[in-house]
Amino acid sequence: MRSCYICYFGIGEPLVQTQVIPYLRELAAGGHEMSLLTFEPGEVDEKAVRERLAADGIEWHWLKYHKRPSVPATMFDIANGARVIRRLIAKHGFDVLHARSHVPMMMASLARKWSRKKPKLLFDIRGFMPEEYVDAGIWPEGGSVYRAVKKAEASLIKQTDGFVVLTERARQILSDQIGDRPVEVIPCCVDLGRFESATPESRRQIREQLGIGDRFTLTYVGAFGGWYLTKETAEFFGAWKSERPEAFALILTQSDPAMIESLLKKQGYGEGDYFIGKVPSVEIPAYLSAADAAVSFIKECYSKQASSPTKNAEYLACGLPIVVNDGIGDTTEFTRKDATGIVIEEFSSEAYARALTELGDLLKDENVAERSKESARSRFDLKTVGGARYREIYSKLVGS
Repeated sequence: MRSCYICYFGIGEPLVQTQVIPYLRELAAGGHEMSLLTFEPGEVDEKAVRERLAADGIEWHWLKYHKRPSVPATMFDIANGARVIRRLIAKHGFDVLHARSHVPMMMASLARKWSRKKPKLLFDIRGFMPEEYVDAGIWPEGGSVYRAVKKAEASLIKQTDGFVVLTERARQILSDQIGDRPVEVIPCCVDLGRFESATPESRRQIREQLGIGDRFTLTYVGAFGGWYLTKETAEFFGAWKSERPEAFALILTQSDPAMIESLLKKQGYGEGDYFIGKVPSVEIPAYLSAADAAVSFIKECYSKQASSPTKNAEYLACGLPIVVNDGIGDTTEFTRKDATGIVIEEFSSEAYARALTELGDLLKDENVAERSKESARSRFDLKTVGGARYREIYSKLVGS
């Protein structure tokens, strides 16, 4: 079986490195011939990337990404992408065109329409894109751009042969449109092998390096701003600081440290009470091993019912109980079912106080770390969950 994966991001994006390429490696290891098309916003070492991916059984192609003006630039990229994909179909005779989200799906649809060979279309719906733009305040609800994209989305769904969604909630919401066509729920998975470096020794080393000592440490990984609730995260860290004055905050973020640092100081954190910085992805497991619990607060809105936060899988893989807010994908359900964390239903001092009491009780359970790791293994393992389910949907599409 030969497939082309279409991604509207550059090869160097963290998302591509931690999500797209690992999945493609799994498919290639299972005997699938994989091609990857990306859109590059800047210079790229084409020879080095091509050789590195070829070693994993992935053939790489790329086109230039155009950003402005937004709508015309995207339309140009769609047309250009469809042209190149059509050429690749003629050359390789793909069995599947695997489109990561809406824009690549438009490319795949046009390319198949223009081709003699008609590969199966796999729509990998990473989120409810039109609603995301409305929820983010970029498009007005019911505006002309929103209506046009929703109309295009409905057409793409009709043409699609199979679907991937991130959450059971998303599958339920789309069930009437999908009908009896094949669909797999594949959350954002992680390579659990990466987290073998999270050990008692790494915990000791990082704590010594950061001057944490034996203080209770709460952690957060990821960006701030937009969907990621900076103020609310700082408030929860502050509530914990009030409860435990010796508390330490471990913040691993690619965002401007000033976004969270000033807020932490207002919550009572002094210079020796926190670390805020960006670390290489390979070092994240070791840093997380230094923590005792983790926080993941994301804006609750319609579009986030389709969301599967990668950070939650990373926390669990390190054995960390998590504090999350309600309404984000399937997070509430698996957190409560697996007894791996605390779910808050509102952002208020009363809710934080209740969560802190519940978290304190949970941390007394000597089995919570192993339950967290087991939750990661059963729900978010790149190999046994992500790779296996992608192979399953491919088999359903081509009947092999």
